[in-house]
Amino acid sequence: MVKSLHPEYPIRQVTEQDIPEMREMFRNTVLYVNSKDYTPEEVADWASCGISFEHWKELLAKHNFIVALDAQGKIIGFSSMNTEGYMHSLFVHKDWQGKGVATRLLTETEKIAREYGVQRIWAEVSITARLFFEKHGYKVVKEQQAKANRLYLTNYIMEKSLRFSVPELLDKII
Repeated sequence: MVKSLHPEYPIRQVTEQDIPEMREMFRNTVLYVNSKDYTPEEVADWASCGISFEHWKELLAKHNFIVALDAQGKIIGFSSMNTEGYMHSLFVHKDWQGKGVATRLLTETEKIAREYGVQRIWAEVSITARLFFEKHGYKVVKEQQAKANRLYLTNYIMEKSLRFSVPELLDKII
C-alpha cells in the first residue's frame, strides 16, 4: 500500500474544551520547532503568550479556529481565520512536522477565507514558517519586529491573493 504524501487528517472546529491541549501544543511547538531560528530567551517569551486560558477564549471569539487530528483524535495542529482575511495562527505539533498537517490546515483555512468572501489573506509569519508560506504562494510584504510578551521578535507580514474558481464566482453572483 502506498501512503499519500498529504494524508487527509480529519479537521473540525475548535471548542473551548480544546484550549488546554492547544495551549500545550502551542508552547511545545514554539519551544522546540522555533528554537532553530530564535534565541532561547525569544522562544521562552513567545511561548509564554499562550499561558492564559482567558486569552485563548478571546482568540476563539475573534477567529474561526480549526484543528487537525491524528487517528486517535488528538490535536496535531491548528489554524485560524477571521472575516477580514487575517490568519492569526497556523501551528503543527513538534512531532508532526513535515507530514502534510500544515498544508492540510492551510488548505482548509483558505477555504474558510473564500467562504467569507476574502480576496486577500495576510498573516504575521515567523522566520521558521516563512519558507512554508512562500511555497504556498504567499509573498513577504515586510519584515517587522513584533512584540511577543516582553521581547520583540523578527517576523514577516505575508499575504496571498485568493482567486475564485468559476463555480465559486457563479455562486456569489446567483
